[in-house]
Amino acid sequence: KMAGSSAPWIGSAYLFLQSTCKTIVLPSLYESSQKKPSVFKALKLALADSTGSVNGVDMLKVHCSHPHLIIQLKFCKQENCRRFLRSYREGVLQESLQNHLQLSLAMTTVPLEMELKAGNEHLDNMLKDEDRCLECIYREKPDRLRDEEITELEECLQSLIVHQSINNNVAVKDCESLNSPPLPHPAQGSSLSPQATFIFQGQQFANRTLSPDDHQKFAKLVSKKWKQVGRSLQKNCRALRDPVIDNLALEYDREGLYEQAYQMLLRFIQSEGKKATIARLIAALEENGLISLAEELLGLHSNEDCS
Repeated sequence: KMAGSSAPWIGSAYLFLQSTCKTIVLPSLYESSQKKPSVFKALKLALADSTGSVNGVDMLKVHCSHPHLIIQLKFCKQENCRRFLRSYREGVLQESLQNHLQLSLAMTTVPLEMELKAGNEHLDNMLKDEDRCLECIYREKPDRLRDEEITELEECLQSLIVHQSINNNVAVKDCESLNSPPLPHPAQGSSLSPQATFIFQGQQFANRTLSPDDHQKFAKLVSKKWKQVGRSLQKNCRALRDPVIDNLALEYDREGLYEQAYQMLLRFIQSEGKKATIARLIAALEENGLISLAEELLGLHSNEDCS
């Protein structure tokens, strides 16, 4: 056990949800563009309640498989997974999710049936044996990265919470559930958010979160130097420690440089969220002499060769 103690504890499970009320079809609600953010919000808050932390469990994908809504979960700490299992076993998660769905969807009641699986194992049959459940979840490594749709919903939820707290000028209940930090007083300056601007080649640019367009341009143009850029980014990004970068090189060797670079930056974006800014990427590019690529991302190259 001691030898592997430095490696992170990572496991995966699937949570199956079904409403026992015929008029409430969870997959249909999630497939509705209007209702989807509300369903996602309820899932996020209930999972945060179950582990005692907004980062206790990560949703990688939500599948709609009528009549079930199936959530692929990723756990990064054994203790968080243990808390989740207890919450699930004791019915706390079910009650919490029913309450959050009721509030988010403005319904009188949303009765649920839940089932938990890891691989071929039905964990509901062994919930009393917590260690065995943990073993099954640990054996199932996540087979995917978080869906872009989930990332977008996360950002939508965060901005909604900030918007609510500004409007109400009070910490709303959902903010507390999500451990959302209070907004700083304007006079203090915002130490929570990244700097608003940055300097590149003597010019000032607005800082912003990396866009899908930045992501694709980077992957297309960085070529063999993606590893060096990854090592520059890793200085303040845990998700890009050396083994990760080397593993990506091996894992996506067949797909080539574009996919390797794309997956590296994807890890950075998923790990850092809103802190995955253009300023940080530009600094990493500068550090590795990739000035032309930095200019491309900042729109400094003319479009005359574009048809």
